[in-house]
Amino acid sequence: MRSSHDLDEAALAALVRRFYAAVREDDRLGPVFAAAIDDWDAHERRLVDFWTSLMLGSGRYRGNPAQMHLRHAGRIQPELFAHWLVLWRRCSEHTLPPAQAAAVQARAGRIAEHLQRLLAQA
Repeated sequence: MRSSHDLDEAALAALVRRFYAAVREDDRLGPVFAAAIDDWDAHERRLVDFWTSLMLGSGRYRGNPAQMHLRHAGRIQPELFAHWLVLWRRCSEHTLPPAQAAAVQARAGRIAEHLQRLLAQA
């Protein structure tokens, strides 16, 4: 299935790799993710499946992101979402053409809002 913003799996995979490389180096996000992720390669593959399902309709992602984040609710502070979005925006702008970057940024913003509301209730 072709997306309306001409994204493809290779572009999304490159974005996911760039983003998680930046996360691992980030002073604020790195420790939170490191505490939750045992196998970075598997995590990145899962997130490529996630983003291709969202943006391309691949249907490959089989998981529950809300439940995964709830497991780590004690470590995920509300202000980290804004920081996560800044890092996502920076990585997407360096990886994708403007229209594609805007599309994944908009989707990430909606995801962050949803997860923040969910975690606030936990």
